Amino acid sequence: MKITSIHPQSPLFGLVRPGYKLLRINGENVVDSLDYAYRLGQDKIALEFRNNNGKDVEFILDSPGILGLSFEPDKIHRCINKCIFCFVHQQPRGLRKTLYVKDDDYRLSFTHGNFITMSNLSRNDLKRIIEQRLSPLYVSVHTVDDSLRRRLFGNPDLPPLRPQLKYLADNGIQFHTQIVVCPGVNDGDVLMKSIFALHDFYPAVKTLGVVPVGLTKYRRQLPAVSPVSKSEAGTIIDAVHKLQKHFLADTGSRFVFLADEFYILAERPVPRLGEYEEMEQFENGIGMLRLLITDYNRRKRFLKNGITKKPRRVAVLTGEAACRILYDEVILDLKNSGLPVMLIPVKNRFWGKNVTVSGLLTGRDLLGKIKEIENDFEFIILPPNCLNDDNLFLDNLSLEQLRQKTTAEIGAGSYSMVDSLKGIWT
Repeated sequence: MKITSIHPQSPLFGLVRPGYKLLRINGENVVDSLDYAYRLGQDKIALEFRNNNGKDVEFILDSPGILGLSFEPDKIHRCINKCIFCFVHQQPRGLRKTLYVKDDDYRLSFTHGNFITMSNLSRNDLKRIIEQRLSPLYVSVHTVDDSLRRRLFGNPDLPPLRPQLKYLADNGIQFHTQIVVCPGVNDGDVLMKSIFALHDFYPAVKTLGVVPVGLTKYRRQLPAVSPVSKSEAGTIIDAVHKLQKHFLADTGSRFVFLADEFYILAERPVPRLGEYEEMEQFENGIGMLRLLITDYNRRKRFLKNGITKKPRRVAVLTGEAACRILYDEVILDLKNSGLPVMLIPVKNRFWGKNVTVSGLLTGRDLLGKIKEIENDFEFIILPPNCLNDDNLFLDNLSLEQLRQKTTAEIGAGSYSMVDSLKGIWT
């Protein structure tokens, strides 16, 4: 690990310099930042460095405290698969650079909840996961049929899944798993068998999230895959709800949870908040709508009672998928209360007609809709999940650049409609 900077208050300040390489802590090799954090958890540590002259030096610290060392970024473990539904392969040029990185890194699975395939784990990786208790991990399963899984992943050398899960589970590692449903490929009986097989690992496999395949208009030279239809979504909902009741009675957990998109596609109501249990698949688009609706119903009186100035005309932008449910459950109540809020669906021209979720709206599509409506509203709220931590949209347009191109006042929304609105009228 190569040092890039040292904090002035570090006990090693003046002893090591940028460019030094950290080799070992207490005689154990240090290969990345996760390794570094794990091996620092001792009262007395011996650190071995290689200086800029190629000489190895050692420092022993009795009370290390915060070392204040910064290192070059870890090298990401890349994905070696060619999944028939991989979103990275369905993108044009010109987007954020990070969107083209196909990571399959168990370290990011542990630290950030990224889903991995476990297709590139070595014996040393498995040993390290167990030794350092890197749990839970997030695993893309898609099917437990190894032959079909190899076809889905486009990888004939993909190792069998269940022996890997069993080995790690037997050694105390837990998992959250997912299945991306591709109609005619891994749905129907295949899906049911996969759900039961993964439930056999419960509670090591804590949850299973089922999501519909996402297809863009850029699927050139890729295998033909169909989107989930309304009737298929309804069939999956009925089957999974039946399994949830069975699992709940058997183990005390529903175990398998469906993405919000299934309920939108089938035009069904989303489940109650408690039916999502610990919301452990939230970042997978599971339970987001119900949380927003429940939060609004619990807190709307504080919003309405807390208004201190004349309400401004507000437009809330969203993807086409969530529009009906949000209007029925939230916006209609606001309008009936006399608050001038309108929900505006934004068509995803960039990705194509099959992509309707708000998290995949680009800056240019949002800007196009804003230019149409900017004279009719005093404040426009963007979806909460269309910007990254650097306030960049998927197409690399920044929030500030968008604001400069419109006369309307623009705000980034949150997963709470109350929080998104209250600052506007108070």
